[in-house]
Amino acid sequence: MSEKQRQFLTGAEVVVQACLDAGATQMYGYPITPGTEVLTGWINQVDKLEDKMYLQTEDEIAAGFAICGAVMGGKKAFTATAGPGTTLMQDAMSMADGMRLPFVAIIIQRGGPSSGTVIYSQQEVNLAIHGGNGEGMRLVYSPSNLEEMYELTRLTFNNAWKYRFPSVLLSDGFLMKTRQPVELNFEIENVEPTALVSPEVQKNIRNIYSFEEELRLELENQEKDFNKMAEEVTKSESYKVEDCDELIIAHGIVAGAVKEAIEELESQGKKVGLFRPITLSPFPKDELNKLAKQVKRLFVVESSMGQLRDLVKQNLDSKISIEIDGLYRPAVGIESEEIIKAINK
Repeated sequence: MSEKQRQFLTGAEVVVQACLDAGATQMYGYPITPGTEVLTGWINQVDKLEDKMYLQTEDEIAAGFAICGAVMGGKKAFTATAGPGTTLMQDAMSMADGMRLPFVAIIIQRGGPSSGTVIYSQQEVNLAIHGGNGEGMRLVYSPSNLEEMYELTRLTFNNAWKYRFPSVLLSDGFLMKTRQPVELNFEIENVEPTALVSPEVQKNIRNIYSFEEELRLELENQEKDFNKMAEEVTKSESYKVEDCDELIIAHGIVAGAVKEAIEELESQGKKVGLFRPITLSPFPKDELNKLAKQVKRLFVVESSMGQLRDLVKQNLDSKISIEIDGLYRPAVGIESEEIIKAINK
């Protein structure tokens, strides 16, 4: 889009526009609620464009491996999936982990286990980060509103190709189906793709290691690159934390409800702030620990049974002794009134 006017869009439409503006040329996917609109939206946008294409594969396994092949050929390809589809795609994502492929996935969470519910949850955090048989060296963004969804989708593509780690935009059905006015006026320069394997440059990208020591050395090298990337891409938001006594930690759409709750709690004379990790991986641990030293209690709010809480515990400095409470509502939306009641209790 050369000029981005104020528009009335759904989250899925925002994602499709972001993928187009990021220079994506190919989408491989399988329809699955609540992510089907990304696939159908992409098809509607590119059906008559000669330089872009799509393929509805027989399942998410095929879609994942199609992405691996496309990006090795230098194509900006992506997929969108949810729930059971995210589970099936872990085989291909594991290969992308090992081969350092710029695999881009839009994951729209739905409740589990199994097929579970079909619209909303925050239960795919572990799966997005640690779904493969590796160490979870993936870039995972969690947007909380539609304009941020656009920006982070663009960054997902850019950083996947810049740093060569599989990259995920992790959202949910509520945000994808929300329709609201947005202004997508973001000046973001695209990172151009390059072929990893081509007839001109024959290259074998290893994914199998015969000896354990070889694999250990490879993982150590990947860890160095991942930690270096973390210094540049880690993002978080701190809201009203200047003199707070209690710090609420939430991500994604739940953080919006937390902000509403904080406004009411403030009117009651309580000093409560919000820490929102925007990158769930790599996790913004430095900012977390800085804030944790200043408050009396951490309070995690999430639509799962503790996947965000576990990330917080993993990244909290062992020298910090602090109470961690929470409101855990797996696969259920959380309203500000519930948060206020839980904090006051």
